[in-house]
Amino acid sequence: MKYIIFFSLIFACLNFPLNAKNSPNVVIIICDDLNDSVEGMGGHPQALTPNINRLIKSGVRFTNAASNVPICGPSRASLWSGLHPISTGLYGGNQHKERWYQNEILKSKKTLFEVFTSQGYQNFSTGKIHHNGHQKLDIFKNIDGSSGWGSYPNFGPLPNDGKEENFRRGILPPWWPENERVGGWGDGFGPLQDLSVHGEEYGWTMFYNGEPWEYREGHNRDLMPDEIHADEAVEFLSKVYEKPFILTIGFSRPHSPWYAPQEFFDLFPLDEIKLAPHLKDDLDDCAKILAVDKDLAEPWGWYKYSKIIDNGGLDKLKRWTRSYLACVAFVDAQVGKVLDAIEARNDADNFLIIFTSDHGYHMGEKDYIFKLTPWEESIRVPLVISGPNVKRGEECKNPVSLIDIFPTCIDFANIEESHPLDGSTLRPLLENPKYGIWGGPDFSLAACGSQIKSDLHKPALAQNQHFSIRTKQFRYIRCRNGEEELYDHYTDPNEWNNLNESSFHKITLNSMRKRLDKALDNAIR
Repeated sequence: MKYIIFFSLIFACLNFPLNAKNSPNVVIIICDDLNDSVEGMGGHPQALTPNINRLIKSGVRFTNAASNVPICGPSRASLWSGLHPISTGLYGGNQHKERWYQNEILKSKKTLFEVFTSQGYQNFSTGKIHHNGHQKLDIFKNIDGSSGWGSYPNFGPLPNDGKEENFRRGILPPWWPENERVGGWGDGFGPLQDLSVHGEEYGWTMFYNGEPWEYREGHNRDLMPDEIHADEAVEFLSKVYEKPFILTIGFSRPHSPWYAPQEFFDLFPLDEIKLAPHLKDDLDDCAKILAVDKDLAEPWGWYKYSKIIDNGGLDKLKRWTRSYLACVAFVDAQVGKVLDAIEARNDADNFLIIFTSDHGYHMGEKDYIFKLTPWEESIRVPLVISGPNVKRGEECKNPVSLIDIFPTCIDFANIEESHPLDGSTLRPLLENPKYGIWGGPDFSLAACGSQIKSDLHKPALAQNQHFSIRTKQFRYIRCRNGEEELYDHYTDPNEWNNLNESSFHKITLNSMRKRLDKALDNAIR
């Protein structure tokens, strides 16, 4: 008996669940700025993602999944904490300065990684997990003191000219015609190539730190950051561990600037490129605070679109679209490396694998190329999950969101939450995608930060934000000034016809208002 008590005390001190060895390994792959341009997701029809499609065939794809706040920093803070922005007040009004760990709600809550390591899991994470500059490496540490961290993300490589003012951020591609050279480093796109033929002796450099990145010839080049993160994940997966583990890989592509190896551009002949669906004067029936006042925390999307159309026209938009698709195909290849490494393991059938993105991205719809809007293109994300007892090759149309990933992970791992979570486990939908009964609502809720800046250390006010709700059929938008939009996705998947003044849809409009009002009752302010 005394030995039983002794070992029980050891396990209690380590907070190590007795059933941890029977729990699945968890792998989360998250991309940056990836919309539904994925095979099987109903996005861009020319998308080529054979490796993500492998995962789709082995699991469930959620075709109505949403980001809870479609901008990098707040989205990832919400995902890794399991708390919705309406609970924390982190909406992204000042995302580059508002660190998640300075938020008065989030700073006292354990992240997904800390919850797993505290209950017996081994952790390894690499790439863009939180927003750039918002990484806090202590949260990745393992119980044995090992760091659990790989390497930082980087948006490079970038063309550079060696001038001091361009040292950290690079320049636009030197191969662009002079009349198209409008914008900054983040507007660049095209295949990796030898810059010396353009008279650029300085070549490629990495974003921000200005370190040289060498392109030699063809495949003879330095690795891109996402390739490094994939290799680190493969190396981690090549080893055997006594504990189950959680592995998280954050890929930067297809985030701007859109550079990728030439072979991925070759997949998309320029003369065959199709543009995203576009309606002239699409913004005319949208909320004026958005369409006219551009009241978004980062309203760059309209300017990015204008810079392309005004300085190269539809031909340049086609070249940009090709670059986006090439970057998606490039990141798909990195996903393939990770999947290959999992499949090579003896315990490959005991993996919960989650693939997603932090938010979507407009490709010219509503004259916009960016994220942060309350519309479908910005909020909708790819979400694919495979694992033990998960149905294979099935689709789930239920509205779900990134906030549901945290509770899903701890459910499959059979560990306990450290604080009440806002989402619901997706297990019932993974086991029965069409008829499963789950604990979540019949809608997803996204919040979009406005231009009203918040105090750096205090939660932003809910009444200063724009909100977007998505059910199976409808999207409802309410702006901070009360303006509304309503779209029927059964008849209008492109959100071209705002039904907010339709007498036929009054009942629907009222029901959507009630959903939002009820959800916002949980807001802290």
